Amino acid sequence: MENTLVDKTFRDSNGNIVIAQMPNPPLIVWIVTSLLALIFTNGTINTVLNVVADGSLFTWAWLELFQGVNYFRRALGLIVLIGFIVLKIQ
Repeated sequence: MENTLVDKTFRDSNGNIVIAQMPNPPLIVWIVTSLLALIFTNGTINTVLNVVADGSLFTWAWLELFQGVNYFRRALGLIVLIGFIVLKIQ
């Protein structure tokens, strides 16, 4: 198989096209804590949930950026990481 830019962008090391995959633990934690933060809208528990959610999303983006299975997943990690930082700065 020829190693073209399209292959490097969308295929993993086994030759499978990977755009979406099962969520890894940091993404699952982010989803759960974000949903819980919508239920517990004030107080210390909301603060803790938001900190855990932010840390989980940052961790997921960092892992995708440096350990993503293809260039698409790495670019996705970079986009989420930049978006996360920009939203937190504002």
